[in-house]
Amino acid sequence: MSYYKQHAFFCCNNRNGERASCEDHGARTLRNYAKQRIKDLGLAGKGGIRVNVAGCLDRCAEGPVMVIYPDAVWYTYRSKSDIDEIIDSHLLAGQPVDRLKI
Repeated sequence: MSYYKQHAFFCCNNRNGERASCEDHGARTLRNYAKQRIKDLGLAGKGGIRVNVAGCLDRCAEGPVMVIYPDAVWYTYRSKSDIDEIIDSHLLAGQPVDRLKI
């Protein structure tokens, strides 16, 4: 068994206007929201779900992006409700959210 059941990586790269980046779309704020929600649900920590900041995941044009492992499912998202749907459907119920997959 791996240390975490699932690992959600949020690209929070900021290219400072050189070209589009995930942070241009509020990635860090929504990542912080996801991390807090996972903690509030009691799912953080060993054997649970880890939410991490990632550097560039090289999918800037589709951003903001996140990827969930070990499932290797990539998502784009725009709002807290998108994050809630990913948490509730994918992380809790095991059903990827097709409308947000990239």
